[in-house]
Amino acid sequence: MFVNFHLSPSNAHDGPEGRKWIKNATVLSELVIILMGLILCTTVHQERNWFRISSLEVPIIASKDLGLFYILSIDGGGIRGFFPAAILKHIETELKVPLRERFNMFAGTSTGSIIAAFLACGANMDKVAGVYRDDGPSIFSRRRFWGPRVFEPAIRSRYRQRRLREALAPLLGNVTLGSVEVPLVLPATDIGKGEAHLFRSGYAVDKNEDLQVPLVDAVIASCSAPTYFDPTRIGNTLLADGGLWANSPALAAVIEARQTLDITLENIRVLSLGTGHSPTGYGLIEQKHWGFINGWRGTEFVDFLMFLQTRSTHNYLEMLLDKKQFLRLSFESETPLNLDDCSIMEDLETKAREVFRESREKIRRFLDVGL
Repeated sequence: MFVNFHLSPSNAHDGPEGRKWIKNATVLSELVIILMGLILCTTVHQERNWFRISSLEVPIIASKDLGLFYILSIDGGGIRGFFPAAILKHIETELKVPLRERFNMFAGTSTGSIIAAFLACGANMDKVAGVYRDDGPSIFSRRRFWGPRVFEPAIRSRYRQRRLREALAPLLGNVTLGSVEVPLVLPATDIGKGEAHLFRSGYAVDKNEDLQVPLVDAVIASCSAPTYFDPTRIGNTLLADGGLWANSPALAAVIEARQTLDITLENIRVLSLGTGHSPTGYGLIEQKHWGFINGWRGTEFVDFLMFLQTRSTHNYLEMLLDKKQFLRLSFESETPLNLDDCSIMEDLETKAREVFRESREKIRRFLDVGL
């Protein structure tokens, strides 16, 4: 079982000094620089703002007319995506929240891209959870390897993309990014050019070369974690897991809402769902050799890097947004939470139930759900 559960909404603004500090012009100017750097990194540049509804294109309505703009952001984490899927199922069934109607934008990285894509296409959470429960063991079924398993990551990826595609294709069908009617943001990494890549749905029609990309291909690209799955080729682009730069897509989604949809920062609300974290620390023990396997502990190092990216993203968001604008739900475990360990799904479901019950009132207020 998991222990040391904690929620992680920010306490960074507590007290008058914190509120005074966040308003300081110098700090805000630094945040603008950070945001502009990320905008350039993701190559997200727009000259017009449009939103696709069915087959029509209509101008985006100004944010003051739209009211609050809710973003659902879901981290990467392999099979641990079952945790946010279960959380969302509780929100959908117990709080009676129609997720596709309540949220204005969906953002997901790696395993989070699966959930975000399904929700954007109108799937209910029973169907989404079923992908993890029913197809997870097949997706994370190891290939034969004629040698010590410890050497496998040095030679090839652990799992076949084919099984992931077989699980996703029947549900996503022939949907293309351009045909998705709601704003959807899926980070990936262009390893050919060494750049961040942001898949966006039909809300972004200017300078968006991905409108004809099958949604299932975009999701698989975002899920292509190094050493777990091979990179994904789409056209002339070779793509890997978006968690290499945006394991939490929350900040990328906020930038998209501001820059592409012209939503005022004050109107943005972000519900960020993690996939749990098992602290990875290397301690102070002297290590004779710091190889990928014997020092950095192989795939554990990949998870370590992705967690650090998530932490830095939320540090920025906690400075940028007021407490009422950002709600983070995740948990911490003293036991390992491997990305490919399907045996932890029952524990993930139990933990999701605990987190939801502990946070029910906070979630209800955040989403402005009636009693």
